[in-house]
Amino acid sequence: MQQATSPLQHRTVLLHEAVEALWDAAEGPHPQGVYVDATFGRGGHSRLILSRLGPEARLIALDRDPDAIAHATQGPDAITDPRFQIVHAPFSSWAEVIADLGLGPVQGLLMDIGVSSPQIDNPARGFSFRFDAPLDMRMDTTQGESAADFLAHASVDELTEVIRTYGEERFAWPIAKALVARRDEGQPVRTTGELSAVVARTVKTREVGQDPATRTFQALRIHVNRELGELEDALASALTMLAPGGRLAVISFHSLEDRIVKTFIAKHSKDEVDRRVPFAAPKPLMLHAIGRLKPSETEVSGNPRSRSAVLRVAERTEVPWSPEPEVGGGRASRGKAGGAKSGGAKAGGRGGRR
Repeated sequence: MQQATSPLQHRTVLLHEAVEALWDAAEGPHPQGVYVDATFGRGGHSRLILSRLGPEARLIALDRDPDAIAHATQGPDAITDPRFQIVHAPFSSWAEVIADLGLGPVQGLLMDIGVSSPQIDNPARGFSFRFDAPLDMRMDTTQGESAADFLAHASVDELTEVIRTYGEERFAWPIAKALVARRDEGQPVRTTGELSAVVARTVKTREVGQDPATRTFQALRIHVNRELGELEDALASALTMLAPGGRLAVISFHSLEDRIVKTFIAKHSKDEVDRRVPFAAPKPLMLHAIGRLKPSETEVSGNPRSRSAVLRVAERTEVPWSPEPEVGGGRASRGKAGGAKSGGAKAGGRGGRR
């Protein structure tokens, strides 16, 4: 997530750490091959990657936000490097993009998950309760259902599930009930200010230093953009598209995202004995966990929005990808992740961000 210290400006979080994690120093100062920045944002990571890559390397970037695409291709900040190409697409589709371009396998994949500061600080996007603006929250403003549209038809049960699951809000039910009651009275919530006011009247106990609407805004944003499902889909593609020795680097900003990344890496890098068949051969491991890193105190002091960031890194092993076994074969089925339950109802259209 690109971070801002003033409206519409940004600082790229864990910039050098994330880029340096994409390849082994033993590969030399200018690695070749195909690299992917699946969440371009304002291009901080992409620009540094390009400065490090060899002359024959390629960097493919994705973003679902039209503003990000414009930033990469137009104006004084446009990237004109012939090794670079950006595609308007959700980050979950990065493997399909690479295949369509006739490229691959991939030597490095970077994903910086979440909402970017230019999105937060632009009132028209509807991500922040700091401004009264239309309640949109879509990463891709060209398609899909806005948060206001979702609130216009969702039932109390649906809203409760979304706010509780994606916002981890203990007052999810009374908030949902208040939102539906207002709609039934002919006053549906259509702006960020209206939503914030409803939550503020409903949530009686507030966390110190946190606006009572914070968790509800997070939940609606995650749901509208299907963020967690997009992340699961993008991670699953790393097993099939990363070259042996290829690196996966993911920056997440809240516990729901980080839990998915942590679980995925552990699942494919740690052997676990199935107690039903304790003498079965160990499963081939497709990842090697490299490590976990958080921003330094210096970075956090200069950019408070980086405080919750976590970078996790893994490396693809030489074990070939193969379909996961069905339940009953001695191992639990590990089919492709990203179902609606874990990722939120599909909103039709940055995959999970931008």
